[in-house]
Amino acid sequence: MFRFANPEYLFLLLIIPLLAWYHWHRRHRLSGKIRYSTLRHMKKLPFTWRQRSRRYAFIFRLFIITLIILGIARPQSGTQKQEITTEGIDIMMVLDVSTSMLAEDFKPKNRIEAAKEVAKEFILGRNNDRIGLVIFAGEAFIQCPLTLDYGVLTELLEKIQVAPQEWDGTAIGSGIATSVMRLRDSKAKSKVIILLTDGRNNAGEIDPLTAAQVAETYDMRVYTIGAGTRGSALYPVDDPLFGRRYVSMAVEIDENLLQRIATQTGAKYFRATDTEKLRQIYQEINEMEKTKIQVKEFTKYKELFVNYAGAGLFLLLLEIFLLNTVLRKLP
Repeated sequence: MFRFANPEYLFLLLIIPLLAWYHWHRRHRLSGKIRYSTLRHMKKLPFTWRQRSRRYAFIFRLFIITLIILGIARPQSGTQKQEITTEGIDIMMVLDVSTSMLAEDFKPKNRIEAAKEVAKEFILGRNNDRIGLVIFAGEAFIQCPLTLDYGVLTELLEKIQVAPQEWDGTAIGSGIATSVMRLRDSKAKSKVIILLTDGRNNAGEIDPLTAAQVAETYDMRVYTIGAGTRGSALYPVDDPLFGRRYVSMAVEIDENLLQRIATQTGAKYFRATDTEKLRQIYQEINEMEKTKIQVKEFTKYKELFVNYAGAGLFLLLLEIFLLNTVLRKLP
């Protein structure tokens, strides 16, 4: 960007055409005259470069005056910059990894694989937000602390498998409590927990509603998602004699509990019956939890006065030197 800090001085440029007009009408009076008896022989003399240069000396002087006037008007070059301020959101994703998540009602994948796929899309769709991951079955564990390194987070997410039989169960309260412990010291303007489960709370030492009350105390919103079709779903069973077979298992999601948890913390409960519905739920949460970004634009200007005025002064000194040396003429 380019501008003049004092553009009012540009009106002085109006004197340039006036000086040119004055010089044109006074050019004969300003030159000296010598009488000769004849100019016949002088016409044959060559027209030297010095004589040609003196003709343009006044134009050179007008150019110098123009540079000085432009310098006085304080030309400036500007660089436009942006100052971006973000109020990031800290998000803990809480994923149920109990064995019931192997149910294959989220075609063409089972619940756990569908949940991982959609969660990955959600993570990669965020910007400037720290996201962490907690997994739970009979107990809860931190799979990944809050981070801005989405590459590492998604890599850890892809490695998640369902819990072994000895660790099986659904400790919803422990999953929420573990997330609250990670978020309570957060300085973010907004703190969010997204919990996905496909069952009822049947393990852990912490009551889910108590954990929700603690989350509310720390101003955290807990979005809850119940994952599973309505009715029954096919569940794979590995038989040592007959190999893998499928059994029909009733889908039991404590929607009342999940609804109360979400309401308690000022969030919302969702029911996902297939992969596409689960994707829509995460998109809706993504829209509700937008990161606030403030963009402040400003322009930083650099003074060019020295460039113009310095060039004008240099050319003025050069003109004085030339007119008193190689371009000097007799009075």
